[in-house]
Amino acid sequence: MVQFSFWTNFALYFVFVFGILVTILGNSVVVVSICHFKQLHSPTNVLILFLALADLLVGVIVMPIRAITEIYGCWFYGDAYCQLHASFDLFFTTLSIFLLICIAVDRYQAICNPLHYSRQITMSVAMIMVCVSWTLAAAYSFGVIYSKTIVAGLDDLMTSPGCLGICNIPFSPLWGILDSVFCFFFPCTVMVCLYTQIFFVAKQHVRKIGDKNSCSNNRGRHGLIKQSECKAAKTLGIVLGAFIFCWMPFFMNSITDPLIGFSTPILVFQAFVWLGYFNSTLNPIIYALFYPCFKKCFHCIITLKIFSSNSSTMNLSV
Repeated sequence: MVQFSFWTNFALYFVFVFGILVTILGNSVVVVSICHFKQLHSPTNVLILFLALADLLVGVIVMPIRAITEIYGCWFYGDAYCQLHASFDLFFTTLSIFLLICIAVDRYQAICNPLHYSRQITMSVAMIMVCVSWTLAAAYSFGVIYSKTIVAGLDDLMTSPGCLGICNIPFSPLWGILDSVFCFFFPCTVMVCLYTQIFFVAKQHVRKIGDKNSCSNNRGRHGLIKQSECKAAKTLGIVLGAFIFCWMPFFMNSITDPLIGFSTPILVFQAFVWLGYFNSTLNPIIYALFYPCFKKCFHCIITLKIFSSNSSTMNLSV
């Protein structure tokens, strides 16, 4: 059990509370914006909506309990809730990956096959993508935790005294590699390849019209690409980059930690976990900074203009 000084505890309280509040409030604003403003009702934003909902649930369900555990150095909630909490932790991470894949496919179709996009990616298709993502993520996450497949051969690590520390359910060496490769590194590689192709095609269209500063309308080999589609692809590429940056250390550690006898210092492991959690804090900030329409939505909500009778139909274009 790690004991901290008063000022260290104070700093941890501040960081955790601030991060949790920004995560909950920021993602709540994204959810309200997409649900309320009719101009944001699109297949892409449906996917963003449920990604924000997953981030919101991280702030409501996962982060507060983990913060208490980090500060006091002990798990107070028993074995049953430890498994449930670990399942939600894995569930939201896996769900984010699946939704980011759906968003990458959506942007690929919008940029590389614009003439067929409106027919292939409809609101119904987006909802099917969401339902499949939530179902697969839940089945995988709760399945591997409650089946105890991931801790096969780790009986010594699973026998603990009254204090369960940080409620860390270890992955066996095999599962540490499988989970990291198939639920993070492989999907991220696919998404990076898709976004590389997206930006390559967008750059081709910019070159064709002789304008290297914007993605204006152009009819070429792939059809019409809208400026808004290019901006959306760029912003969502930043969201993907932030996800990879925040979660890469944790998944690298998931591969190496079983191989070195689970000897990663506890403070280092906690830092990796919270860097991943703060990705849920970062996403709404990215939307506010790089999405002009979301920026206007945020301003409308903060200034309470959202309660006006015609707010849902206001013009969000810039």
